[in-house]
Amino acid sequence: MLIQILFYGFSLVLVAAALGVIAARNPVHSVLSLVLCFVTSAAIWLLFEAEFLAVVLVLVYVGAVMVLFLFVVMMLNVDFEQLRGGFTRYAWLGWITAAVVIVEIVGVVTAKRLGVDVSRGAAPLPADYSNTEALGHVLYTEYVYAFELAGMLLLVAIVAAITLTMRRRVGLKVQNVSRQVSVKPGDRVRLVKMPAEKRQ
Repeated sequence: MLIQILFYGFSLVLVAAALGVIAARNPVHSVLSLVLCFVTSAAIWLLFEAEFLAVVLVLVYVGAVMVLFLFVVMMLNVDFEQLRGGFTRYAWLGWITAAVVIVEIVGVVTAKRLGVDVSRGAAPLPADYSNTEALGHVLYTEYVYAFELAGMLLLVAIVAAITLTMRRRVGLKVQNVSRQVSVKPGDRVRLVKMPAEKRQ
Protein backbone atom coordinates (compact mmCIF):
# COMPACT_ATOMS: atom_id res chain seq x y z
CA MET A 1 0.00 0.00 0.00
CA LEU A 2 2.79 2.40 0.91
CA ILE A 3 4.63 1.63 -2.35
CA GLN A 4 1.50 2.43 -4.36
CA ILE A 5 1.06 5.74 -2.53
CA LEU A 6 4.69 6.65 -3.17
CA PHE A 7 4.41 5.62 -6.81
CA TYR A 8 1.36 7.79 -7.46
CA GLY A 9 2.89 10.66 -5.51
CA PHE A 10 6.14 10.54 -7.51
CA SER A 11 4.14 10.17 -10.71
CA LEU A 12 2.18 13.35 -9.99
CA VAL A 13 5.41 15.22 -9.28
CA LEU A 14 6.92 13.83 -12.49
CA VAL A 15 3.94 14.90 -14.61
CA ALA A 16 3.94 18.38 -13.03
CA ALA A 17 7.68 18.76 -13.64
CA ALA A 18 7.28 17.59 -17.25
CA LEU A 19 4.59 20.21 -17.78
CA GLY A 20 6.94 22.77 -16.27
CA VAL A 21 9.60 21.87 -18.85
CA ILE A 22 7.37 22.82 -21.77
CA ALA A 23 5.35 25.58 -20.08
CA ALA A 24 8.15 27.61 -18.49
CA ARG A 25 8.96 30.81 -20.34
CA ASN A 26 12.53 30.96 -19.07
CA PRO A 27 14.84 28.26 -20.52
CA VAL A 28 16.73 28.07 -17.22
CA HIS A 29 13.50 27.21 -15.43
CA SER A 30 12.80 24.54 -18.07
CA VAL A 31 16.20 22.95 -17.44
CA LEU A 32 15.62 22.97 -13.67
CA SER A 33 12.21 21.35 -14.18
CA LEU A 34 13.89 18.68 -16.30
CA VAL A 35 16.33 18.05 -13.44
CA LEU A 36 13.33 17.49 -11.17
CA CYS A 37 11.93 15.06 -13.75
CA PHE A 38 15.12 13.01 -13.70
CA VAL A 39 15.33 12.94 -9.91
CA THR A 40 11.69 11.86 -9.60
CA SER A 41 12.22 9.19 -12.27
CA ALA A 42 15.16 7.91 -10.26
CA ALA A 43 12.91 7.62 -7.20
CA ILE A 44 10.42 5.58 -9.25
CA TRP A 45 13.27 3.33 -10.43
CA LEU A 46 14.14 2.74 -6.77
CA LEU A 47 10.59 1.60 -6.14
CA PHE A 48 11.06 -0.97 -8.93
CA GLU A 49 14.28 -2.22 -7.27
CA ALA A 50 16.46 -0.94 -10.13
CA GLU A 51 19.02 0.78 -7.94
CA PHE A 52 21.75 0.94 -10.56
CA LEU A 53 19.52 2.71 -13.10
CA ALA A 54 18.41 5.19 -10.45
CA VAL A 55 21.98 6.02 -9.46
CA VAL A 56 23.09 6.33 -13.09
CA LEU A 57 20.12 8.57 -13.86
CA VAL A 58 21.10 10.94 -11.06
CA LEU A 59 24.86 10.88 -11.56
CA VAL A 60 25.02 10.93 -15.36
CA TYR A 61 21.96 12.90 -16.42
CA VAL A 62 21.46 15.24 -13.47
CA GLY A 63 25.10 15.54 -12.50
CA ALA A 64 26.62 15.86 -15.97
CA VAL A 65 24.23 16.24 -18.88
CA MET A 66 21.75 18.60 -17.24
CA VAL A 67 24.50 20.74 -15.74
CA LEU A 68 25.95 20.96 -19.25
CA PHE A 69 22.56 22.00 -20.62
CA LEU A 70 22.20 24.59 -17.87
CA PHE A 71 25.60 26.13 -18.60
CA VAL A 72 24.92 26.13 -22.34
CA VAL A 73 21.58 27.92 -21.85
CA MET A 74 23.18 30.47 -19.54
CA MET A 75 26.26 31.07 -21.72
CA LEU A 76 24.60 31.36 -25.13
CA ASN A 77 22.73 34.53 -24.11
CA VAL A 78 19.53 33.43 -25.90
CA ASP A 79 17.02 36.08 -26.90
CA PHE A 80 13.97 35.00 -24.89
CA GLU A 81 11.57 37.35 -26.65
CA GLN A 82 12.44 35.85 -30.03
CA LEU A 83 11.86 32.34 -28.70
CA ARG A 84 8.47 33.27 -27.28
CA GLY A 85 7.45 34.81 -30.59
CA GLY A 86 7.88 31.51 -32.47
CA PHE A 87 6.29 29.36 -29.79
CA THR A 88 2.85 29.23 -31.42
CA ARG A 89 4.34 28.23 -34.76
CA TYR A 90 4.98 24.68 -33.50
CA ALA A 91 1.90 24.39 -31.29
CA TRP A 92 0.25 21.92 -33.68
CA LEU A 93 3.15 19.50 -33.30
CA GLY A 94 2.86 19.73 -29.53
CA TRP A 95 -0.86 18.99 -29.62
CA ILE A 96 -0.31 15.96 -31.86
CA THR A 97 2.39 14.64 -29.52
CA ALA A 98 0.16 15.19 -26.49
CA ALA A 99 -2.72 13.37 -28.20
CA VAL A 100 -0.49 10.38 -29.02
CA VAL A 101 0.75 10.20 -25.42
CA ILE A 102 -2.81 10.37 -24.06
CA VAL A 103 -3.92 7.57 -26.40
CA GLU A 104 -0.99 5.41 -25.28
CA ILE A 105 -1.73 5.99 -21.59
CA VAL A 106 -5.42 5.22 -22.04
CA GLY A 107 -4.49 2.08 -23.98
CA VAL A 108 -2.22 0.86 -21.17
CA VAL A 109 -4.81 1.59 -18.47
CA THR A 110 -7.60 -0.20 -20.37
CA ALA A 111 -5.39 -3.07 -21.56
CA LYS A 112 -7.13 -5.51 -19.25
CA ARG A 113 -10.50 -4.77 -20.85
CA LEU A 114 -9.01 -5.36 -24.29
CA GLY A 115 -8.08 -8.94 -23.40
CA VAL A 116 -4.43 -8.44 -22.45
CA ASP A 117 -3.38 -10.33 -19.33
CA VAL A 118 -1.70 -7.82 -17.06
CA SER A 119 -2.15 -9.76 -13.83
CA ARG A 120 1.20 -11.47 -14.04
CA GLY A 121 4.11 -9.55 -12.67
CA ALA A 122 7.79 -9.89 -13.41
CA ALA A 123 9.45 -13.18 -12.58
CA PRO A 124 11.12 -13.10 -9.15
CA LEU A 125 14.89 -12.86 -9.28
CA PRO A 126 17.27 -14.94 -7.15
CA ALA A 127 18.74 -13.41 -4.03
CA ASP A 128 22.28 -13.27 -5.43
CA TYR A 129 21.21 -11.52 -8.66
CA SER A 130 22.91 -8.19 -9.35
CA ASN A 131 21.41 -5.92 -11.98
CA THR A 132 24.59 -3.83 -11.85
CA GLU A 133 26.68 -6.81 -12.94
CA ALA A 134 24.18 -7.77 -15.66
CA LEU A 135 24.01 -4.24 -17.07
CA GLY A 136 27.78 -3.87 -16.94
CA HIS A 137 28.25 -7.16 -18.80
CA VAL A 138 25.83 -6.14 -21.56
CA LEU A 139 27.09 -2.56 -21.74
CA TYR A 140 30.77 -3.41 -22.11
CA THR A 141 30.37 -6.41 -24.41
CA GLU A 142 27.45 -6.03 -26.84
CA TYR A 143 27.01 -2.24 -26.70
CA VAL A 144 30.57 -1.06 -26.08
CA TYR A 145 30.76 0.82 -29.40
CA ALA A 146 27.47 2.60 -28.74
CA PHE A 147 28.74 3.50 -25.27
CA GLU A 148 31.96 4.97 -26.68
CA LEU A 149 29.99 6.81 -29.38
CA ALA A 150 27.77 8.41 -26.73
CA GLY A 151 30.88 9.62 -24.90
CA MET A 152 32.27 11.14 -28.10
CA LEU A 153 28.95 12.89 -28.78
CA LEU A 154 29.00 14.44 -25.33
CA LEU A 155 32.57 15.62 -25.88
CA VAL A 156 31.64 17.18 -29.22
CA ALA A 157 28.64 18.88 -27.57
CA ILE A 158 30.87 20.43 -24.91
CA VAL A 159 33.36 21.70 -27.49
CA ALA A 160 30.56 23.08 -29.68
CA ALA A 161 28.96 24.89 -26.72
CA ILE A 162 32.26 26.54 -25.80
CA THR A 163 32.91 27.46 -29.44
CA LEU A 164 29.48 29.08 -29.85
CA THR A 165 29.92 30.99 -26.61
CA MET A 166 33.36 32.34 -27.48
CA ARG A 167 32.40 33.28 -31.04
CA ARG A 168 29.57 35.59 -30.02
CA ARG A 169 31.26 37.33 -27.08
CA VAL A 170 32.08 40.99 -27.65
CA GLY A 171 35.71 42.05 -27.16
CA LEU A 172 37.06 38.51 -27.11
CA LYS A 173 40.80 38.08 -27.71
CA VAL A 174 41.31 35.13 -30.05
CA GLN A 175 44.68 33.40 -30.29
CA ASN A 176 46.20 32.46 -33.63
CA VAL A 177 47.63 28.98 -33.16
CA SER A 178 49.49 28.84 -36.51
CA ARG A 179 51.15 32.17 -35.78
CA GLN A 180 52.22 30.99 -32.34
CA VAL A 181 53.72 27.78 -33.72
CA SER A 182 55.64 29.49 -36.53
CA VAL A 183 57.18 32.17 -34.34
CA LYS A 184 60.99 32.60 -34.33
CA PRO A 185 63.23 33.39 -31.37
CA GLY A 186 64.17 36.70 -32.95
CA ASP A 187 60.56 37.76 -32.92
CA ARG A 188 60.31 37.26 -29.18
CA VAL A 189 63.63 38.57 -27.87
CA ARG A 190 65.48 41.63 -29.15
CA LEU A 191 69.08 42.27 -28.08
CA VAL A 192 69.97 45.93 -27.84
CA LYS A 193 73.56 47.14 -27.53
CA MET A 194 74.11 50.42 -25.80
CA PRO A 195 77.23 52.05 -24.37
CA ALA A 196 77.87 51.70 -20.68
CA GLU A 197 77.17 54.75 -18.66
CA LYS A 198 79.13 55.88 -15.65
CA ARG A 199 77.22 56.78 -12.57
CA GLN A 200 77.69 60.45 -11.67
